[in-house]
Amino acid sequence: MADCECPGHSNVFSDRTAEADLRRYLREGPDRSTRILTDAIRAEGITNASVLDIGGGVGVIPLELLAAGAATARSVDASPAFVAVARRETERRGLADRIVHHEGDFVALSPSLPAADVVTLVRAVCCYGPMPALIGRSTEHARRMIGLVYPRDTWWSRWGAGSINLGYRLVRDRFRFYVHAEREMDALIRGAGFERRFLHQGLFWQIALYVRLPSVGAQP
Repeated sequence: MADCECPGHSNVFSDRTAEADLRRYLREGPDRSTRILTDAIRAEGITNASVLDIGGGVGVIPLELLAAGAATARSVDASPAFVAVARRETERRGLADRIVHHEGDFVALSPSLPAADVVTLVRAVCCYGPMPALIGRSTEHARRMIGLVYPRDTWWSRWGAGSINLGYRLVRDRFRFYVHAEREMDALIRGAGFERRFLHQGLFWQIALYVRLPSVGAQP
């Protein structure tokens, strides 16, 4: 993955972190922001839908949405450790024929991936530098909905990101945390033919769900 626009992922999102995330999910269920997003998606109706989860981690979104009625799912993550753990849990649950996991940079892989009814990015935008490319490819792949969990564009979020990134620089880690301009993200998604149906703002994270307008189609 030399050309990946998400350097340092294998250091930050390691085997140890992946195993800890899976144990936490099995013990406690989805975290609050993920639960809010999946509830908003379910409220729009997902029976027999296809799902594409970008930055899929240990596979929480595919597992939760399949349990809620979706038919199939694909998950893309740049961390080999997280993909391995997600695949293992998928197989343990007997869902290997309904959930496919891809390792790599979604933007680079996107030409080979089919569109889906629902596209999700849970804390993925904040790990990716070229935000317009990520949002652009994501909207192209979303037939009906695109849901995101991402940092609020506030002074305290930017200050926090700066502190986090200073720490990574000090240990010579190439990973960076991004707080992208919310207005730019919103304009890109709306410009691709979506309207925002749901927004929930916490102190740091916010959850948004956009639904494609009827007159604008996605790639088949």
